[in-house]
Amino acid sequence: MNLSIVPIYNNDSEAVINIILPIQQNEFNIAIGIKDQQDLLTIEEFYHYGGGHFWGAKIDGELVGTIGLIKCSDDFGAIRKMFVKKEYRGKEYGIAQLLLETLMAYSKEIGLKSLYLGTKDVLQAALRFYEKNGFSLIEKSELPEAFPIMPVDNVFCRLSFK
Repeated sequence: MNLSIVPIYNNDSEAVINIILPIQQNEFNIAIGIKDQQDLLTIEEFYHYGGGHFWGAKIDGELVGTIGLIKCSDDFGAIRKMFVKKEYRGKEYGIAQLLLETLMAYSKEIGLKSLYLGTKDVLQAALRFYEKNGFSLIEKSELPEAFPIMPVDNVFCRLSFK
């Protein structure tokens, strides 16, 4: 098994959409479509151009996971689109951990002081994963003004770098 974390660009949009939409819609019954997530069609413009980034986990060339960073200000970023195909989740593969560590290392490299994310309360495994990685639950009112809130999100987390 050849696992690599690679930058993702617009030419990978279809593969990214084919991972994310089925997880959102079929696995977790979240009523969201591509029209609600135009960032997936413009990865470079939405993530890369503002100083953020977008990565994918590939196993033997197949995209199996994603994570995006929106640079919201010089001080903080927002994590978006953290998804791993069901059959590649868990400690055995460690894909989510590698994706998050890649994003965190890049965030520190570009001088961010904290990361924020929004998710849904139904994603309990994801919440436990973030908490294990040092994220704290916060109230929506504690989010910075520049944080891009997704309408479906109802749980929010913050990680501050030392």
